[in-house]
Amino acid sequence: MTRVLLVDDHAVVRMGFRLLLQSNPDLTIVGEAESGEAACLLYPELTPDVVVMDLAMPGMGGLEALRRIIARQPNARILALSAHDDVMHARRTLQEGALGFLSKRSAPEALLEAVATIAAGRRYIDPALAQKLALAEFDGGTKSPVEQLSEREFDVFLRLAGGATVQRIAQDLKLSASTVGTHLYNIKQKLSVVNQSELTLIAIRHGLIEA
Repeated sequence: MTRVLLVDDHAVVRMGFRLLLQSNPDLTIVGEAESGEAACLLYPELTPDVVVMDLAMPGMGGLEALRRIIARQPNARILALSAHDDVMHARRTLQEGALGFLSKRSAPEALLEAVATIAAGRRYIDPALAQKLALAEFDGGTKSPVEQLSEREFDVFLRLAGGATVQRIAQDLKLSASTVGTHLYNIKQKLSVVNQSELTLIAIRHGLIEA
């Protein structure tokens, strides 16, 4: 029996995932969390076999929660779910330690397949996205400046592009405002921008956030 922890800030979405996953008699839901903070607290208590976690949540969010869980439990098996199916989100999430990445636009059966694959200790990437990743690896063209950002800078960049303030980001990521300010300075230098509006435009152009 594979024990699953569901993490999503929308109760209706969690209910849908629960009903879908429970259609497989080999899966059982041992807990639910509505935030990354709650997931970090529940994981050591429940020790699930697989964590199904949305990346876009208020507070620290799924990527930071994934980072913290992996730091404490390197063998944690986490399937990241995202409303975005771009290469950059997928690549960075997998680099942070997720064992799988699945777009929320995928067919329901894909979630069942992904959880079963990850429970067996194998990596799962949505086939269409895997093809994009493979093409990106072999593409000889110049990479986007966004890919020059460090993992933390990328996280801060997405939050800034989404309209979050430096103070809010510092609170969510448990960082000092000065540290976030330093990240912001580095981001602006690497992306050659001068204000937050330009960051938002870059994120939209790359499909990282919706207009």
